[in-house]
Amino acid sequence: MENRAHALVAGVFVICMSITIALVAMWFSGNNIQRVPYLVVTKESVSGLNPQSSVHYRGVNIGKVDNIEFDPDDSQLILVHIAVDENVKLRNSVYAKLGYQGVTGLAHIQLNDDGLGTGELSGDARIPMRRSLLDEVAVSGQDLLVNINQLVVKMHQLLNEKNQHHIGQILTNIEKATGNFDSIANHLPPVLNSFADLTGESSTLIRRLDQILVEISQVVVKINQQEGILDNLSQSSQELTAIIPELHKVGTHITRNSTNLDRVLNQLEEHPQSLLFGRAPVTSGPGEAGFIPPPRNKP
Repeated sequence: MENRAHALVAGVFVICMSITIALVAMWFSGNNIQRVPYLVVTKESVSGLNPQSSVHYRGVNIGKVDNIEFDPDDSQLILVHIAVDENVKLRNSVYAKLGYQGVTGLAHIQLNDDGLGTGELSGDARIPMRRSLLDEVAVSGQDLLVNINQLVVKMHQLLNEKNQHHIGQILTNIEKATGNFDSIANHLPPVLNSFADLTGESSTLIRRLDQILVEISQVVVKINQQEGILDNLSQSSQELTAIIPELHKVGTHITRNSTNLDRVLNQLEEHPQSLLFGRAPVTSGPGEAGFIPPPRNKP
């Protein structure tokens, strides 16, 4: 009986000790912390992320991943259910990224905040997920490979046999042009010397033109002086203006005398005897005093 009593006491003690150890383990594991559920939404791949993966906010572990599933309304969306410590207040500008732990390939949720939010994020709210650095590198690498492939194809098309022949001709023409440039460079020194001589002659001509301009200026000054050429021309023009009316009168008298002389000459031409016997009497015309009608012939 005593052995049975000791066994019973030992069994009860083991059971109590197991319960105590379980409670202590639960206490240190933090299961008593109250958590708030949130929903991370993404269309990108979440490879490496598993349930019970940790959730970090600005590098601090604040929760874990509860479940990962596809959106029943949109199969392109992946829903990641996370639970976050209720003492951590998330703002409505928070976003998520995938973080990786070393080279193991295991991922976790990394929450960040732009600091632009004005209010707190409520429970069960959706948090958008952005591409991680590795995703950006992968996408950029794929785009780079596509561009490189297109470049190789275009280079292959550019460097076909026909274009290679054209490129060879272009290089030959460039070589010929370079040889012509060398010959032109050899002829340049005499031309430059000629330009130098021309420059010297131009300088002499400019100095001579300066002297001529100075002499012209002196002549203009002399012309504009009092009793100079312009002054004498002005006086002569005034005297000529005074003489012109007299010349007009003389011209009128000369014209009148010329007319009378023409009459006298015409008279002498018609009646030259008037020079000896004088001017013949003027016969009266019909209707004038002393008119004598000519005699009529009798039948």
